Amino acid sequence: MYKPQSAMMNHGGHEVLDMHETLSETVAMLNHAVLLRPHVQDPELLDILDRQYNFSLDEYNITVESFRGGRDPSHPTGSYKMKLNHDFIYGLEPSQPKKPMSNASELNDEMISGYLLGGHKQLASCKATTALETTNPVTRRVLADSIPNCIEMAYELSLYQNKHKYYQVPQLDGKDMQELLNAFAPAPNSRLQ
Repeated sequence: MYKPQSAMMNHGGHEVLDMHETLSETVAMLNHAVLLRPHVQDPELLDILDRQYNFSLDEYNITVESFRGGRDPSHPTGSYKMKLNHDFIYGLEPSQPKKPMSNASELNDEMISGYLLGGHKQLASCKATTALETTNPVTRRVLADSIPNCIEMAYELSLYQNKHKYYQVPQLDGKDMQELLNAFAPAPNSRLQ
């Protein structure tokens, strides 16, 4: 027989384990930013790191608040606003091959921005997976609302990397590009009955 639970106890076991993983990933990403911050050289990257850290920390706190209490947090999930324009530079230029570091002194802004980007990508995936099976509607909504912020922060970092030629974006030749762009067509508006 179904028994209504208190707001604090209306989480399923699977959800609690997934939320534990999501919150652990968030803590790891925040800790990573703190560890990397003293090594940042570029003021633009430092500004991105600080803005993203502060936004993510607030988002972490309201996620914990909604998860622990099962109710609406003290304020809604915000919407991250990046400063960079949306202009990617397309094409490849010759560059040195990538290889693992052999010494910690090799840490640079390219690597730091890559680590931060990887953290947001991982967290977006983790939050999406958790939100899909979260039974508490408030916690599910807080998670779902935070996923676009992970995407926006990752996008900002990829723009930063592209601007500095750390992340190059190849394109297909014109013929191949057109073939793939035209590989799908809209479906007729017929509905299943």
